[in-house]
Amino acid sequence: MTAALIPAAHAADCPDAQVIFARGTDEAPGPGGVGTAFINSLRTAIVPKTLDVYAVDYPATTDFPTAVDGIRDARRQIVTTAAACPRTKMVLGGFSQGAAVAGFVTAGTIPDGISAAEVPAPMPPDVADHVAAVALFGKPSPRFMRAIGSPAVTVGPVYQPKTTDLCAPNDLVCDAHGSSFDAHNSYVDSGLVTQGVNFAVSQLQAGWAADALAGPAPWSSTTVQAADQAGRGRPAPAGTPSTTAAPAHMPASAPWLPGPEQAAPAPDAAPPQ
Repeated sequence: MTAALIPAAHAADCPDAQVIFARGTDEAPGPGGVGTAFINSLRTAIVPKTLDVYAVDYPATTDFPTAVDGIRDARRQIVTTAAACPRTKMVLGGFSQGAAVAGFVTAGTIPDGISAAEVPAPMPPDVADHVAAVALFGKPSPRFMRAIGSPAVTVGPVYQPKTTDLCAPNDLVCDAHGSSFDAHNSYVDSGLVTQGVNFAVSQLQAGWAADALAGPAPWSSTTVQAADQAGRGRPAPAGTPSTTAAPAHMPASAPWLPGPEQAAPAPDAAPPQ
């Protein structure tokens, strides 16, 4: 499997699927090597369905507190897509630092001792119905997180059944007993990316089959937007019931996870390798 260039995503109509992927530390902007391999294989596997791609916008450097930018950006993209394209099936993914970004954005609770004011708000619960799969590659282990004084990366309960958490044997970052950085760079060649693709394909196909039986989409952009605004403490649009979301998820002091949230844009607004 080669990590070739990804064709430009569709910009006009809503795609059948969208991959939202966060790259690993020090990778160039875009989905990164693991993400590119994952996306290209997934696109081929779901033909003739259409696939759009969104690369999470965050520094992905060793200035690890800036990972909060990735969580905020991924959250914004997921909520926006759910509202604008309710029939689009999203696949969340990430590698290494990006796997923590993708994992934390699904969480619905805050670790003990962390202030809700310092972290992004969680996504409205209904958004999970628009996410078909979560594919995490080389997600930092609890051992790794303890070593840097941060809580473990915990996928939210509603996302756990649709998540595959792939770790190469002896990977220093994700294996509880790992000691090899070479293993951390083996995801494409080892076949783990292919495993992730197969999982995502099965989840997408199940979602599309369910939609075909259900008929017209029951969701509306107003419903999702109202839930998101309610979770942020803003009034919901007129005529839409207010829904309160639980507080968020990330530690304020983690060296490679989100630090204190800086002033976020009014409407909507990663771990080492």
